[in-house]
Amino acid sequence: MKVGIIGCGYVGLTTGVCLAEIGHSVVCVDSDEEKIKKLISGKTPIFEPGIEELIKKNKKRIKYSSSIKDAVVENEIIFIAVGTPSNPDGSPDLSYVENVAREIAIYLTEYKVIVEKSTVPVETAQWIKKTIQRYKKNNVEFDVVSNPEFLREGSAIKDFLQPDRIVIGIESEKAKKLMLKLYKKIKSPKIVVDTKSAELIKHASNSFLATKISFINAVANICELTGADIEKVALGMGLDKRIGRSFLNAGVGYGGSCFPKDVDAFIWISEKLGYDFSLLKEVKIINQRQKELFIKKIEDTLWIIKDKTIGVLGLSFKPNTDDIREAPSIYIIQSLKQKGAKIKAYDPKAIEKMKNIFKDIQYCKTPYEVAKSADCLLILTEWDEFKKLNLKKIKDLMNMPIIIDARNIFDPQKVKSLSFIYKSIGRE
Repeated sequence: MKVGIIGCGYVGLTTGVCLAEIGHSVVCVDSDEEKIKKLISGKTPIFEPGIEELIKKNKKRIKYSSSIKDAVVENEIIFIAVGTPSNPDGSPDLSYVENVAREIAIYLTEYKVIVEKSTVPVETAQWIKKTIQRYKKNNVEFDVVSNPEFLREGSAIKDFLQPDRIVIGIESEKAKKLMLKLYKKIKSPKIVVDTKSAELIKHASNSFLATKISFINAVANICELTGADIEKVALGMGLDKRIGRSFLNAGVGYGGSCFPKDVDAFIWISEKLGYDFSLLKEVKIINQRQKELFIKKIEDTLWIIKDKTIGVLGLSFKPNTDDIREAPSIYIIQSLKQKGAKIKAYDPKAIEKMKNIFKDIQYCKTPYEVAKSADCLLILTEWDEFKKLNLKKIKDLMNMPIIIDARNIFDPQKVKSLSFIYKSIGRE
């Protein structure tokens, strides 16, 4: 099939590359001409394991352009995958979606399926449909489909090609047949529903996972107050098939481009509809409080923060991505700087992006360079590289052998046996 993708961010580019991988011809469009030039040269503007290899492998099936016309005219299906950043009140900014819908309308000359791929509030598909109807220049028919993404940064390729489910929100049999044809080669359950249900599935899923994270972090705080071990508690909970072990990892809170934004949006949607979703408000409060409690843990361990050299390992919000959007590291570094700390930092992929936020901290080339002369070492992202550190070497390099682990990557007894002062989340 012939597919147009509008928006070459994490979602759009992954969607385009993976659709090419299963045999479709794809045109990827973005208004950022530098991004398009980079893609044409075979390079990717994002870090995502495996994506650059797929771009090269499928270069005959993928074209790139900065013109929306190229995404519309020759293609049967057109994906809208532009950003929907949060407004100050938590509502999503849908101006990019509206602008794209207006441009699509201009170039419609025959039946097309327009697919809402960006994460948007319920009823957005209806607004896209109204917008295209208002601005199209003829009586051509079209359908708007909601096809939410469930891609995890760091494993987005696998999530697209081997998903738990594909959700398709449709209003016509014609659109249903085309969407099922599009995904025919992907062997997973296809959930075909109305557009409103599809939109809600996305927000409800992410908000539930955020709730699970905040819940286990709250339990971790109880563990610290009682001397229980959150790892053992989570294991005992997770073996219950009704609960499951995933997303029961205590830490410093969730971040990234999805969970914070989607929780805010679901709260806003609910209030707009007249429902007080107080549970989600508390999820958000717990997530923020977790970062504040981590700062307190650092203060309780070091006593005085001012003039201390604090090493930070991990800047991205999770491993296997360079994404720092809403990363806990930003709040933690900012708080420590305000208290007078000197910061040294390392991340395998996210340093260049973090330089846009903090220009006055020391960025290092290795974890060992971070540890040298540090009074304390923080683990903020659970990169595999950090799990394999030579802790004896780390200890010899530090001013004071203190590790405060926000991701529970080490066995407390093993670290303490090396004479470290070791603090983690929900464990002694």
